[in-house]
Amino acid sequence: MAFRIVSCTLTLFVCSCIVGITLCPAVSAQTEKTVSGDAAFSGDQNLPASEQIKVQPLADDQAINQRLTSILKATGWFSDIVVKVEEGVVFLDGRTDSTDNRLWAGALAGKVMDVVAVVNRIEVAQPSPWNMYPAIKEVSLLWESVLQGLPRFGLGLIVLMIAVLFAKLTAHGLRKVLEARLNLLLADVTARVVSILAFLLGFYLALQVAGLSGLSSTVLGGTGIAGLVAGIAFRDLLENYLASILISMRNPFRIGDLVEISENLGVVELVTTRGTVLMNPDGNHVQIPNAIVYKSIIRNYTANPNRREMFEVGIGFENNASHAQEVALQVLNDHPAVLREPESLVLVDRLGSATVNLVIYFWYDGSSYNGMKVKSSLIRLVKQSFEKEHISMPDEAREIIFPDGVPVHMETSSTTAGPVKDPAKELSRSKAGKEQITTEAEGSLESEALQLRDQARMSRTPEQGESLLQE
Repeated sequence: MAFRIVSCTLTLFVCSCIVGITLCPAVSAQTEKTVSGDAAFSGDQNLPASEQIKVQPLADDQAINQRLTSILKATGWFSDIVVKVEEGVVFLDGRTDSTDNRLWAGALAGKVMDVVAVVNRIEVAQPSPWNMYPAIKEVSLLWESVLQGLPRFGLGLIVLMIAVLFAKLTAHGLRKVLEARLNLLLADVTARVVSILAFLLGFYLALQVAGLSGLSSTVLGGTGIAGLVAGIAFRDLLENYLASILISMRNPFRIGDLVEISENLGVVELVTTRGTVLMNPDGNHVQIPNAIVYKSIIRNYTANPNRREMFEVGIGFENNASHAQEVALQVLNDHPAVLREPESLVLVDRLGSATVNLVIYFWYDGSSYNGMKVKSSLIRLVKQSFEKEHISMPDEAREIIFPDGVPVHMETSSTTAGPVKDPAKELSRSKAGKEQITTEAEGSLESEALQLRDQARMSRTPEQGESLLQE
């Protein structure tokens, strides 16, 4: 192995030497020619013997004049061209539009045989500001470059179409695979990110194939800046999108749940990447941005069907509070909508100005009954039970002050009045039979959540895409 390396090194060195020896005479000749040419045009009197001016030239001045004049006129680059030759010295006069043309004429005259020197007096005309030739020339060059780049551009367009198709197929396939393992939103986000990366890669390759490598580098370099600008400009949209991801991960509610979000009560009908759609008790769609949903207090009435309600009743001071508590508790225990577990409570809350206030707590199944209707039924039944037991429920006392006093005139009557009867007590005594649990005005005690779900199914769903949550 070492022998091979040494042999290759020696061979390379020998070849280098041979190439150097071969090129040295050519370089020397080129140097001499350059020096000789420079000396000829610079007017140096110490010329080499081979470049000395001949005393008897082969071509006379008239022949040189005719030859140069015919060549310069044939190019069409010069106007008013005049060539004058005296003793081998060429004088060039005229006008041209380009400095390169002027230099080319001087170099041409210097190459003619028996020319000793060249005096180039050709003037370069200043271009007119209304001259459209440079613009036309640039457009022509641009058009030629477009025509030359059309094949590569077409190939790049084909690559771009393939990249778009590949990105779509990748997103579709990845979404199908991840839907079985992740929730819908995470699967959708992952598929979108991968498809965007695949498209950017295909777009970069398309620009490279089209010969726009500088533009492709600019696109890749500007992707981060574009993302930052887009993040600032679409901050609210991105916030809603991120909130939708977190909601789909934590699942604070499901489709069909009765929830209260930001003081909006309704059944969850749809959750998209933008917002959450509720069907409120009035039958209206309420769309709440997911950013507000995620940051708000969410009350899910369906997660735990058991709910508690309360109401307050005031009894007179002359009544036995313990007896009133037992009567109210018996009403709660006899009501079919009130749960036995957790137990109901009848508590003495406070002493008012004219009443002893009782607070009554009860539990009911929210998935089967409506809380407001059950509360209405219980208040009515407790009132009727208190009337049967002669438990007074007086109004708040009002004190009226008369500064000058109130004159009182006593009258006597010949007839003896009987005992005064309380109409309320008489009504309660005359009433017989078991009280109805619900009245026609209260309607059925069933929950309205089922009705809201039916309304949501019959309503027109907002076109916001597929729901991110399952029922």
